Amino acid sequence: MKKTGLFCLLIGVLLVNSCKKYVHQQEENIILNIMTNGQWMVTYYSENDTVITSSFSGYSFQFRTNGTVSGIKGDTTINGTWSANINNHSISSDFPTAGQPLDKLNAVWVITDSYPDSVAANSTINSATNYLSLKKE
Repeated sequence: MKKTGLFCLLIGVLLVNSCKKYVHQQEENIILNIMTNGQWMVTYYSENDTVITSSFSGYSFQFRTNGTVSGIKGDTTINGTWSANINNHSISSDFPTAGQPLDKLNAVWVITDSYPDSVAANSTINSATNYLSLKKE
């Protein structure tokens, strides 16, 4: 009888862990779907309490499922990478060859508010907190 009880307990633990992994994977899929369907634009950016949103005027951003992102303005495309961390509620982006203003996006951004068509985040860079808001076009 003890063996049956131990076996049932082991099966229960395995099922709970499988369910957690499944839920985590579904959350990742939802974020990936939201981020990669459509292009995004910067609707607000402040750096060290200075609003510089207009620096991003004309740019749109296309996130892809393979972890790449393109900053597009007219005929110019700057490529980078991105990743999401569900546990930390953050998104990282890196445009390694970009100059201003796209290099200002190279950070880990902690999500403070999100909807299927908008995201607000902040990042501390050189002891200054920067704020970013993106909206789907």
